[in-house]
Amino acid sequence: RQGAAVHLVARGQAGVEEAAAKIAAETGAVTHAHSADIADGEAVAALFDKAGEIDILVNNAGITRDGLLMRMKDEDFDEVVRVNLRSVFLCTRAAVKVMMKKRYGRIVNMSSIVGVHGQAGQTNYAASKAGIIGFTKATAKEVATRGITCNAIAPGFIESDMTAVLSDAQKTGILASIPQGRMGKPEEIADLAAYLASKEAAYLTGQVLSIDGGMGI
Repeated sequence: RQGAAVHLVARGQAGVEEAAAKIAAETGAVTHAHSADIADGEAVAALFDKAGEIDILVNNAGITRDGLLMRMKDEDFDEVVRVNLRSVFLCTRAAVKVMMKKRYGRIVNMSSIVGVHGQAGQTNYAASKAGIIGFTKATAKEVATRGITCNAIAPGFIESDMTAVLSDAQKTGILASIPQGRMGKPEEIADLAAYLASKEAAYLTGQVLSIDGGMGI
């Protein structure tokens, strides 16, 4: 809606094509759909070669494999870190190569309130999202002189596929811990991402912005 052409990436071709078509129909934006595993280095390199010039990168991939630490399988830890954190490294490295030449860029990384405060049963997810925070701050320092900003958003509980699977009892407990008494909406996260991606946010970098209804106060 603010004039950007949008490249959407997901593992499933049908799903990403449907999302791209929906965005194009609703906003009139130019959209491109790509199927790729963004935790795979070769796939990411091919993806960015195809995408070409990049002004804005939003790292938004995330999965969960929840479980208590003592029972957590190695593969459940590794896969969450691979998808949630390694993908941020690979995509940011590829985007920065383009942005450095242009001396302009906006990088927005999706962390989580869990990466800030932790959560029992999510040591793998918390580690991946906390890692994004450190990665964001270090990247911001490296690219600041080239007109590139890098910030992280730490959402609280948002209405999504991830929260839809929670039981009523779990949802009740969560809502009791949120001062505003409700979960956030995806559009509220999108609005913050759009601001961080704008020219108006040129002097804002290396920050972690919590948007959680006051849960982290």
